[in-house]
Amino acid sequence: MIGQVPLFILVLGVTLVASLLLPFALKPVLLRLGVIDIPNERSSHQTHVIRGVGLTVTAAILLGLGIAFLTGLVEVDRSVLLIVALTGLSAALLGWIEDFRGLSIKRRAAFQLLIGVLGALALAWTMDQNLLWVAVGALAIAGYINVANFMDGINGISGLHGVVVGVFYALAGYLDDQMWLTIMGAVIAASFAGFLPWNVGRGFVFLGDVGSYLLGGIIAATATAAFLSGTYVEYLFFPVLIYLVDTFSTLVRRIRAGETWYTSHRQHVYQRLIDSGLNHVGAALLVTACTVVVSGCGFVAATAPPPVSVPLFFLMALILAFYLKSPSILARRRVGAAES
Repeated sequence: MIGQVPLFILVLGVTLVASLLLPFALKPVLLRLGVIDIPNERSSHQTHVIRGVGLTVTAAILLGLGIAFLTGLVEVDRSVLLIVALTGLSAALLGWIEDFRGLSIKRRAAFQLLIGVLGALALAWTMDQNLLWVAVGALAIAGYINVANFMDGINGISGLHGVVVGVFYALAGYLDDQMWLTIMGAVIAASFAGFLPWNVGRGFVFLGDVGSYLLGGIIAATATAAFLSGTYVEYLFFPVLIYLVDTFSTLVRRIRAGETWYTSHRQHVYQRLIDSGLNHVGAALLVTACTVVVSGCGFVAATAPPPVSVPLFFLMALILAFYLKSPSILARRRVGAAES
């Protein structure tokens, strides 16, 4: 790995710079095509915004991985890396169709599941794993595409998620001596880091479905491939746990309330944080901070003895409970400050 550091830095640098600069060329094109986000009942913004800039993140990932292939940085499991990339690309393509033309809920779900099945089948076949894992992998990929899409509702949240998960997956690859995973995680992190200034600065733009589908698809495909290759499940699961808990707790709450669960809404924890007084960046940073703490605890707990791992799991449970209650905590403090 030490001798490959210059090539590794080259891949990260090219990916970051491409993601940072490509929106200059893409924004006018999207504006002419009318790829504009119009606020609705789910939105946390009030003005029309250019969406679909996830295309540049997609291009940056492909460029970074292309250099990794051409320079020989990845010598083992190249086919695994290729399958993961193609799965993410397929998800991004579906998201672009949704951005540009729109799809019915049934068709969208069917294509997401198809992407999951094909990606998981290709991974299981290539890695000589039991094909029973295909169902699990397919549901994980299709499911997390939706999770990432549901959570992409405020500025900064998806970009930060891509950076944090990418960094932890790169670390998992390093600890597990899987170069393909290190490269994949690092490229994901660099590509979404390059998008962040466009999403949180003045004149901001959105990833769009092309970007959120890419985020969900490539993270889930990476996790599926790493799991099949024997990586600790704690390394893969805890970086996405906050997103999963937010999404599924919201889903359960809406179903119990008798609401139509698949319609647009503003009931996610991160959305209620906005309603409780935080701005977009503040809410995104809170989600990210909880993700970092939970992920760090999970990485240590994966190989630690029980006297260390048990308290860490208890701490993670406390963080999850705090996150779910954070909108109520913030709202009470806001009311208390107003009364005083």
